[in-house]
Amino acid sequence: MMYVNLISHYIPKQIIKNNYFKKVNGLSDEWILSRTGIKERRKALSHENTNTMAINAVQKTIGNLPYPIADIDLIVGATYSPFDTVVGLAHSIQNQFNISNAKAITVTSARSSFVNAVKIVNGYFAMDKAKKALVIVSEHNTAYSNEEDEQSGHLWGDGASAVFISKNKINESDIEIIDVITEGLGNVGKASEAVYLRPLNGGIKMPFGKDVFINANNYMVSVLTEILNKNNLTVNDLNYVIPHQANIRIIEHIRKELELSEEKMIVNIDKLGNTGCASTPIAFSQNQEKFKKGI
Repeated sequence: MMYVNLISHYIPKQIIKNNYFKKVNGLSDEWILSRTGIKERRKALSHENTNTMAINAVQKTIGNLPYPIADIDLIVGATYSPFDTVVGLAHSIQNQFNISNAKAITVTSARSSFVNAVKIVNGYFAMDKAKKALVIVSEHNTAYSNEEDEQSGHLWGDGASAVFISKNKINESDIEIIDVITEGLGNVGKASEAVYLRPLNGGIKMPFGKDVFINANNYMVSVLTEILNKNNLTVNDLNYVIPHQANIRIIEHIRKELELSEEKMIVNIDKLGNTGCASTPIAFSQNQEKFKKGI
């Protein structure tokens, strides 16, 4: 078992509305909104980066964490848009907050980086090699994106989230993580071609959005169904679903396929754009007041 003790998020102050892209790539507000559900997104300021956004997310928890931050013995960073590939995201947090006794690793597995980071925590806990973990997720998509790209330049937003997880329950308000499922899909569809980030060759691009759309629709539904069945639950047991915020049409397809009401599907893509692997924990943090025990 694992428990979420505290979660926070940070989003940059700079807002980029859809009409900005009319000037740079010819796409109208109406076109972007109808195909993605995005009205605006956040863009990191010139002095911000993947690491600084993560630091800001952690800083917001100081004073609310139910144990000293120095008690953290595992830091797992999750990002595919790093500021530094040598001093990784996890190590930057370790340095900033002087968490001297923690193992620190950073994982990159595209939009699944957050889920895989939690799975890594689960492994460390199972081996009794850690008891208190910090999963820090941050994406600086706009640093790598080409705004003139008509296919995907308008999709991306920036943001970060900090998730504190313990092996044992600390407070009654802790949220239990009952299961985590991860699966590699590198051999499915166009896989490595559909979306990529090549720092020395054009940055982040999505040349085969249709392939992403089809496989996201299929696998997001099948994996959710699998984890429910595995734990003797049904869709009716769900109060909320927090999907990856890639495209409102994907989210709507999932909702209708599972026969969920609109109120049960948590969405922030309209305000933040696609914030990559940070999208789910950011949405979790933004809506945490809704998640009450017994409700």
